[in-house]
Amino acid sequence: MEFIAVLAGLLLATQIVAHLCRRVEIPEVIGQILVGIIAGPAVLDWVHLNSMMNEFQEIGVIILMFIAGLESDLSLLRKYLKPAVVVALLGVIVPIVIMGPVSYMFGFTKLESLFIGVIFATTSVSISVAVLREFNRLDSREGATVLGAAVADDIIGVILLSVMISVINGSSNSGHGNGQPLGIVLLMQLVFFGGTYLLIRWLAPYLIHMSDRLLTVASTSVMAMIICLGMAAIADYVGLSGAVGSFFAGIAVANTKHKEVVDRSFIPIGYAMFIPLFFVSVGLNMRFDNIGESFVFVIVMTILACLTKLLGCGAGAKLSGFSMPSSYVVGSGMVARGEMGLITAQIGYEAHLLSPMYYSDVITVIIIATVLAPFILKNALKRSVNELE
Repeated sequence: MEFIAVLAGLLLATQIVAHLCRRVEIPEVIGQILVGIIAGPAVLDWVHLNSMMNEFQEIGVIILMFIAGLESDLSLLRKYLKPAVVVALLGVIVPIVIMGPVSYMFGFTKLESLFIGVIFATTSVSISVAVLREFNRLDSREGATVLGAAVADDIIGVILLSVMISVINGSSNSGHGNGQPLGIVLLMQLVFFGGTYLLIRWLAPYLIHMSDRLLTVASTSVMAMIICLGMAAIADYVGLSGAVGSFFAGIAVANTKHKEVVDRSFIPIGYAMFIPLFFVSVGLNMRFDNIGESFVFVIVMTILACLTKLLGCGAGAKLSGFSMPSSYVVGSGMVARGEMGLITAQIGYEAHLLSPMYYSDVITVIIIATVLAPFILKNALKRSVNELE
């Protein structure tokens, strides 16, 4: 019963703090992380991660990534394929090429440095969408390119994360996927990605269509949950993160006519409990024992987190024929790391790609960059409007 009481208290706190964050136009996930920081070992030391909390937060990641896949508009990506892919590729390459070596200069191992580059190659455009909508630019060429590039960015990021986890699992033991040798694991992962294409193209639409004929309550949503958890379990079995499987499961279900029905049912399931607890667990993992020593690292990496996306994605937009003001809008629209950065960091932390000593510093950089992102985008949009006038 003690765990249930803690659960109720944490959910109440996340609701109150998230509401206050919305009032001051700060992403609510930051408030949820703050609840974990204050309640956890970093400040009050009231709540600690246990096996039950770990299970809840793992389900939270799986559902959150499923929703991310579900809301990935592949038709938009196809429509703006060239600029979106160019923007996404440069937006991934530049952070890895710059932030990886800089991390190595701060004393990280080569593998940790590469993974930090991968973390900051991610993008979360939920905040940018709100700002673009406020300026009536969501349906503009810049807005559509940002949304399309975000889809491509997510797919590239998930694949890179999969590769990193495969490397660390292969180097840390004789095999990860159910104790298999590394060669067999890599073969299973290739089969997994091949099966993912079949799922997206044919299997998911067929299963969702058949479930619609069942005389049960919420049959399509239940089938979507089966696909989500099934893909997560298979991904975990072949040595990947379950979140990778659920992301592609979301893309598969988005390819059906029941996308909106499933989306409406999954959002309450996820955001009522599991997703807030995931972000609380991020805060519970944080420590500030060495914050004085890592202050310079946090400042430098925050500046680079903003600049690498601005330069990389902005250059991609410019190469795709955008004007300088429009390129600035596209680049600034890709600065926020938000949920995707936090998920990547958490998965890497659990896979031992990031040591506990540096975990808090990286999360701090993600949070600061995410808070700064809407202000950078607003500045870019105002400059773009002035240029048009």
